[in-house]
Formats: sequence, structure tokens, C-alpha cells
Amino acid sequence: MNKKQKTVFVCQECGYDSPKWMGQCICGAWNTMIEEKITPAEKKGTGTKPDRITEITADSYARLDTGIGELNRVLGGGLVKGSLTLISGEPGIGKSTIIIQAAAKIAAKYGKVLYVSGEESVEQIKMRADRVCGELHRDVFLLSETNMENAAAAIENLAPVFIIIDSIQTMYTADMDSAQGSVSQVRACGNELMRIGKTKSIPVFITCHVTKSGELAGPKIIEHLVDCVLNFTGERNQELRILRAYKNRYGTTSEIGAFEMAEEGLLEVENLSRTFLDGMEAGAEGSVATAVYEGTRPLLLEVQALTSPTNIGFARRTALGVELSRLNMILAVLDRKAGLSLVNQDVYVNVVGGLKPEGTSTDLAVAIAIHSTFKRTPCPGRTIAFGEIGLTGDLKSIQNADKIVKEAVRMGFDKIIIPYKNTARLEKSQAKIIGAKDLREAIAAYMEA
Repeated sequence: MNKKQKTVFVCQECGYDSPKWMGQCICGAWNTMIEEKITPAEKKGTGTKPDRITEITADSYARLDTGIGELNRVLGGGLVKGSLTLISGEPGIGKSTIIIQAAAKIAAKYGKVLYVSGEESVEQIKMRADRVCGELHRDVFLLSETNMENAAAAIENLAPVFIIIDSIQTMYTADMDSAQGSVSQVRACGNELMRIGKTKSIPVFITCHVTKSGELAGPKIIEHLVDCVLNFTGERNQELRILRAYKNRYGTTSEIGAFEMAEEGLLEVENLSRTFLDGMEAGAEGSVATAVYEGTRPLLLEVQALTSPTNIGFARRTALGVELSRLNMILAVLDRKAGLSLVNQDVYVNVVGGLKPEGTSTDLAVAIAIHSTFKRTPCPGRTIAFGEIGLTGDLKSIQNADKIVKEAVRMGFDKIIIPYKNTARLEKSQAKIIGAKDLREAIAAYMEA
């Protein structure tokens, strides 16, 4: 063994390293310590000079336009120079498609782009690019490589304005004896990519797969290395794809981007509300339109509910798109404050489209949908309801209600039920706006439509 190398035991879950093997890591995981050999870096002074905070200009964080509006929205306005961005998702969801589309647009506007792939040959990437990019630009360069040193040399020689690594788990450095995808390899390659990006002001995009449970595959340390974590979700049998940021050091994490998977690649979905409400039947039982505010835009959704008598044992509660604990709270409020006992009923709630909206503005729609399906009363068309339900049965005001109302009017709704506290700040509208103080009042107003 090289005398400069040292042996450590690294946890495959959290990346913690120890000179001795431990049965249980400090993160609580058992039997995750793997022996790895690490070559310590030479201790040399770099002589770097710190900068005054007042002398740092906004140019240091200038953004590159990716040419894809929905991607720019999720990133916070574009790619920050020197940033390290991770995009994850299930195999076949569209990760490689969106990054090759972004590479082609960035190359056409800014210059050379380097696409390093450890999973596919350059011929495979070219075939995908021909299908999804239309007209290709000559400044997109492809490299099939898994060695980090060779990739760094190619970056040094080419001097690109944008780098793509597909994927980080396939890259390795010769300084480590461990296998590709291990904690040491991912940490070393990630640190090298970060060094290249920060010192040369080049944005770097890396891809990563996810497990069946939706978590990032491989070492968790990769989430801590990057500046931004994007996640691509969607069903393979559906065309809609949702891009969301779970970590963003240069922007918000509340924005979502919507795409439609087509034969010619990923297409941006500008009117996402119409997509989610498409196919909603007027007069159906347990189907209620609602709204949330995602990032900088209102989003209209359809909430469906179904109740059926419980045959054996305890009543079942199933929620898709709504937190189960939130559903149980709404059911308790319906029982105590609206006189709707569902103790012997199975309850199923679904947000159509597969989206998991954040916040509590969908509470009212969930309660009305459950009431409708249990009482077997049809839901009126062109009526929308949104608001947060409190434990006392009152309706709490929500933020950006005025913008949601404008979007609802634009989408053709003529009756809007909202918390009474929000009505004071609303301007005159073409739609009939009803402010309800509590859940019982809101249900009555909705059913009278």
C-alpha cells in the first residue's frame, strides 16, 4: 500500500468517516461502514486573498439563460455562473432530454458546452439530440468518459461556458481505490467539479438517479455538495412532467416547472391550470376545483374524494397528494363542527394530476369533496373553493388570494368561495365571491350554487 494512503471506514448513508469500524454510525444506520483508502492532499499554502463584501459586484452571480422558461423559473432566473446543480429523477423520466435541450440552447447563445457521459456513448447522445433538439449547434461537444482526471483535462483544453456530467455515480478518480459511486469517489469527484466551476465561473449540471422510494440513489453526501437540487417527477404512462427545486442557494424552492413529454422532446406547459382541470366533469359527486399558490403563480387543481362503507375492521384512510395527517384532521373537524360522522366509512382523497401541493389552501376543497360524495350530492360546475380549515372549524385566510381569484376568473369560474377574512382585500370581480367564516357555512354556500 502507498505510504501516503490511509485506511478509513466511511458510512454509505451519511458520509461520516472513522479510523475504526463501527457497527452503528452516528447517523443511526447499522452496518453501513465500508473500508476505503484515501490519499491525503498535500498541505500547501495557496496565498488566496479574501475579498471585501462591499467590493463584490452582482456580476459575480450573473445568470445564464437556459432558453427553457420553465427551467429558468425553477432555478430562480437561470443558471448562476460557478454553481453546481444536481437534477435527479427515475430512469426514463426525461433528465437527459432536458439537459441536452438546455445544452443546445446555451451553446447557440453563449458558446461551447461540454457534455460528459459515463453511461452512454457519444453516438447514443447524438441520436437523442437529433430527435429532441431539432437544429443542433456545432459548439456542443460530447465526451464519453468516466475518469475525472481526463474530464478535467478536457474542460481545461476546451474552456466551455457550461458543463454537464451524466451521471456523478459513474465518475471516479484514480486517487481513490474505492469503487465508482462510493462515498469517497462521489465526494472527491464532486469537490473537483465544484473547484472547477467556482474557480472558472462555469455552471455545472450533474445528474443522479433515484431509488424506488424517491430518494437520491447512492451516497447522501451529494446533496450537501451541490448548490441546487432539482427533482423530475411524473408517471411514465402520462405526458406531464413536474420539475421542482428541493434545495436552491440562489433562489426559492417553492417554484415548479411543468413540461409535456412529446416525440420531439420536452415541451413547456404554459397554462398548467388548464392541464390539471382538463376533463373535470361538472355535476360529478366528490369533485371540487381548488387552488394553491406555487412560487410566483396561482395553480388551479381538481380534488376528488370517495367514501364507501367499511366492511371489516377499522375504516381506511387513503390520500394521494394530501398529507394523511392533514386528511385525518379535516375528518375530525367535519365530525365535530359539521356533523358529518365518517367513523364507519373508508375515505379516499386524490389530487388529480399527481401533484403534491404545498400549503393548506386545499383544506376546504377536500372537506367539501368528502361531504359531497358522502351525501351523494353533485358538485356544481364553474365553482371553486379554497381556504385553510382550523381546528375550531373556522376558515383561516390564505396568502395571495387576490391573485388566485384573478386566475380563477380567467379560467372561467363564476363563483368563488374563500375565507371571509380574505374578502376585505379583494377588488371588484366578474365572479361572485362568497366569504365564509366557518366550514359549515362554506359547505352550505357551495351546495347552493
